[in-house]
Amino acid sequence: MLIGALEAGGTKMVCAIGTEDGTILEQISIPTTTPEETIPKLIEYFKDKEIAALGVGAFGPVDVNTKSETFGYILDTPKLAWRHKDLIGGLRDALKVPVGLDTDVNGSCLGEVTYGCAKGLDSVIYITIGTGVGVGAWVNGGLLHGMLHPEGGHVFLVRHPEDPEGGICPYHKNCLEGFASGPSIEKRWGKKAVDLVDNKEAWELESYYIAQSLVDYILLLSPQKIILGGGVMHQMQLFPMIREKVLEQLNGYINTKELQDMENYIVPASLNDDQGIMGCIKLGLNALEASR
Repeated sequence: MLIGALEAGGTKMVCAIGTEDGTILEQISIPTTTPEETIPKLIEYFKDKEIAALGVGAFGPVDVNTKSETFGYILDTPKLAWRHKDLIGGLRDALKVPVGLDTDVNGSCLGEVTYGCAKGLDSVIYITIGTGVGVGAWVNGGLLHGMLHPEGGHVFLVRHPEDPEGGICPYHKNCLEGFASGPSIEKRWGKKAVDLVDNKEAWELESYYIAQSLVDYILLLSPQKIILGGGVMHQMQLFPMIREKVLEQLNGYINTKELQDMENYIVPASLNDDQGIMGCIKLGLNALEASR
């Protein structure tokens, strides 16, 4: 059985075909322009692939409530061409298969829970740190939703005393995304993260902000594992710094077996950057099961 997977990003749409075990058989990338230009290209790719279902992990905010009249619509995104546009309806009508939808970062979290390093756990957080910061949460055996979906990239943080300016987020001057995203690093240092490998001060600030957010997530959601992905987290030197600062900031308040094994608690993504597409495969499988 073949399942379609669509990782719908603001820059590119990654389309793939996979199998139930998460194997990716083929994959292409389509530039994200306008809905009018992009959605027909997505349909063209999937229409002759004989897929049984389609799973979509989308940039947001996006309406993931299947009972809502605007289910599948992109909401108040800064990507103006997509604001209040229906991403899912055209795909579902043209392909005539069940379509599962969640945020891109929830999809990555689901990929790790289903096929990766978080398999078998019932409480996991996945954080992507790149152009933006997103948080996906698997809580009590299911992806976390509510009135919308987690927007954990915008938790408020205390500014590092050696960081003279606020973050670059246009909504909040002191949030995680504004302080720690790739564009924030570039604005602060005048170079991209990949060109700052030996800049200890840069990673001191970055690890401080990430660790501070992880402490908030730990205290609120009590995850059994925290997975850090995205382009910034390819800087592997960050992991020991983050782990150390998390323990410092928790200050002994919590003492669990997970926190005694930090190298297996705060970890890199495990699926070779395919966790998002693999999560979309699982979203498609879930939609197919729900339709029966």
